[in-house]
Amino acid sequence: MIKGPLRLARFVGLRFLRPKRRALVMSIISIIGLVGVAVGVATLIVVMAAITGYEEVMTQKILGAYSHMLVLSHHSRINNWPEAVKKITQTPGVRGVSPFVYGEVMASTATNTAGVVLRGINPDSDMKVTGVGASIAPETIRQLDQLHPVQDSDGAKERLAGIILGKELAANLEATVGSRVYVVNPMGEVGPNGVTPKSRAFVVIGLSHSGMYEFDSTFAFISLAAAQSYFNYGDAVSGIEVSLTDLWQSEKIGADIEQRLGWPYYTRDWKVMNRNLFSALKLQKLVMFMILCLIVFVAALNIFSTLYMVIMDKKRSLAMLRAMGAAAGDIRKIVLVQGMFIGVLGSIIGAILGVALCQVQIRFGLVRLDPKVYFIDTLPMAFKALDLAMIFVAALGFSLIATLLPARMAARMDAVTVLRYE
Repeated sequence: MIKGPLRLARFVGLRFLRPKRRALVMSIISIIGLVGVAVGVATLIVVMAAITGYEEVMTQKILGAYSHMLVLSHHSRINNWPEAVKKITQTPGVRGVSPFVYGEVMASTATNTAGVVLRGINPDSDMKVTGVGASIAPETIRQLDQLHPVQDSDGAKERLAGIILGKELAANLEATVGSRVYVVNPMGEVGPNGVTPKSRAFVVIGLSHSGMYEFDSTFAFISLAAAQSYFNYGDAVSGIEVSLTDLWQSEKIGADIEQRLGWPYYTRDWKVMNRNLFSALKLQKLVMFMILCLIVFVAALNIFSTLYMVIMDKKRSLAMLRAMGAAAGDIRKIVLVQGMFIGVLGSIIGAILGVALCQVQIRFGLVRLDPKVYFIDTLPMAFKALDLAMIFVAALGFSLIATLLPARMAARMDAVTVLRYE
């Protein structure tokens, strides 16, 4: 004997969902509703995991190519930079600092020309702050401070400073290690005849590969001293790169650095420098979540159809339960058990399917991307517990909404009228 309203609702509700030969159509509709919820949840998990994975990969690549924070001056140059470096190093949360000089120039070889962002770096300190050294041997980066013998077309040898090109930039210039590259600054030196472009020859000593096409096709690196001489900076630098022990505390640490240094210094952290990209990703994630939730809601409407047909088919049985003493709330619980069973089971199956598809992509990388467009060559996947919880709650919420109306209809059914005329 079934005792208790909840046990009665569970027993009767699940019993009504059992397939019967004469109710084959309703069984098929129930399966369609379950499959619809499962596919909707799986799709939502896969899409959200892809967006989250892309966001994390882009964060890693950006922080691998750039520093966590830049310290700049409103005067465009930092003259007393050793004193600024000392104060920045003493700031809690700062892991490393490195001065740099940069400017936009033209780079040319015998065959091609390209626009370049030329950065002068301190090899030893820069490797501790950025990820430039991740794809280049440390010995190669340290050779930026040295002069390298190069043979010209006449057979004479000269010694040139070294330069490291981004992999894609080198491909555009058709340059390889050992090639001679001319760096031209259109806003060069002022002479009797006006501004004369400044040109200097360098020899390629290495190629960097950050995995970001925009970075690898634009940036070139020379020694800090060579950049100061080339851009006529004297002992000044353009700014100071900073790496942090906790990159998510960049805003707080940046405020501390500004307070220590005072005017005219200011900071720009990685969030600010890439605000447009991460804002677009967050907006895309929100929009996709809303759109796919509508898909799950449409799938949940099949639960409404299933329950409505079950009520029409089982209304005599429900009326008999009312006549035997079951309350309206008990009838409502019976229908709720049916709807939520489909919703919960569909959500679990969808979660398992979605996670499995994501694991296949993570393991085998079946979906490929164009690195020139997306900066990566495979579709990344990443899970967040909050995302999975939100998806599961949304699926159950839509299932509950689709169940409430049929449950209310069943609870308000007139048992006397049904038993008399059915």
